[in-house]
Amino acid sequence: MDSAEYERKIAFRFAAFDQDGNGYIDRADFNAAAARLLAEFGTTARCDKGQALYTGAEAFWQGMAGIADVDGDQRVTREEFVGGAVKRLRDNPERFAEIARPFLRAAIAVTDGDNQGAASVPALERALRVLGADAPTAELAARSLDADRDGKVTEDQAVSAFADYFTVFAPDA
Repeated sequence: MDSAEYERKIAFRFAAFDQDGNGYIDRADFNAAAARLLAEFGTTARCDKGQALYTGAEAFWQGMAGIADVDGDQRVTREEFVGGAVKRLRDNPERFAEIARPFLRAAIAVTDGDNQGAASVPALERALRVLGADAPTAELAARSLDADRDGKVTEDQAVSAFADYFTVFAPDA
C-alpha cells in the first residue's frame, strides 16, 4: 500500500477518535468514550474497572499525543493524526496498536459480564455502538473479532484487531 492510500485510510479513522466532532482529538474525547462505556455497562468510575478504564483512556491519549501532536498543544488535528499514524504504521502496526492496549484491556473488563477475561460478542457489539459505530458495523466488527468463534473476544484479539483496523486496504472498511 502506498503512502497516499495509507493517508486516505487513516484520515477516515480520525472521525472515530474525534468523539465530539470538533475537528481535533484531545483528552476529552478519550474521557468521553470511557464515560459512555461505563454508563452503558452500569459501572461506576470509582470502582476498580472504572478507574482502569479512565487510566487506560489517559494512556491511550498520551500515546496518541506522543506520536501525533506535533505542535504540543494537547490537541491532535486531522493533519497531525494522518502524519503520526502513517509514520507509525510504516514502522510497525502492532507497536502502534500497543498504545491502545491499556484502554482495550479495561474496556474488555468492563464489558466482561462473567469476569472470565473476555467480552461476549453481544457485549462488544454494544460497546462499539456506544463508541459511535452504527448497528450493522458494530455487529460485523464484533463477530469478526471473535476469530476462534467461541463467542468471546479477548484482549489479544482486540489489540490484534486494532492493528488490523489501521492496516485494512479499503479506506472505508
